[in-house]
Amino acid sequence: MLNLKGKTAVVTGGSRGIGEAIAVKLAGLGADIAIVYVGSEEEAQNAKAKVLEQGVKVELYYCDVSDFAASEETVKKIIEDFGGIDILVNNAGIVRDCLVLSMKESDFDSVINVNLKGAFNMIKHTYSHFMRKRKGRIISISSVVGLNGNAGQANYSASKAGIVGMTKSVAKELAGRGVTCNAIAPGYIETDMTNALSDKVKEQVAASIPMKKRGKPEDIANAVAFLASDEASYITGEVLRVDGGMAM
Repeated sequence: MLNLKGKTAVVTGGSRGIGEAIAVKLAGLGADIAIVYVGSEEEAQNAKAKVLEQGVKVELYYCDVSDFAASEETVKKIIEDFGGIDILVNNAGIVRDCLVLSMKESDFDSVINVNLKGAFNMIKHTYSHFMRKRKGRIISISSVVGLNGNAGQANYSASKAGIVGMTKSVAKELAGRGVTCNAIAPGYIETDMTNALSDKVKEQVAASIPMKKRGKPEDIANAVAFLASDEASYITGEVLRVDGGMAM
């Protein structure tokens, strides 16, 4: 059985959806949890309560990960509060979908800044900490659209493809220090974002998936738990699709 007791995990975008599921899963395996969020305080408190049920330490940190300086201060505070970081999960992400013809510059910039630069910021500010420890896990949430692209999501696809390239580069830089860096590419997962789609669209998407069903946030959390564990110590630079076969 996977065991993360004695570890501290940082989960960005950890107040709801996939991020919340990841935080709860890692906590269930014994890890203390630092939830980084921006948005609803109520959602963050609800996520904290669910993590606390697992009997571990959990703290909330309000931080826009696209802000370089704010991310640095948040990482410093987490290290101070927990005594160190063992696992970094870059999950924070936003969407601003529309065709390139109609896409505003701000729509492109905001998605790249949160999804890609935000992951860079968190990796940058934990990098030397992991190097000194000579051990650590970095796991970033990409997407199948970062592998295949998707009409109406040029900005989102670019940000998630960037995570793939950054993951492989960082993996090569840190491999000799005992730090692994991997990415997970979710497919069509049941979240607030996808639940807002019409039933007809949901059916059409599900029909296009070889397994004929949507995934759940827990499916992503299970993959993160494995990559965060000692059992995955010889896996780095990998992109694990969790998509029911969508990107085959």
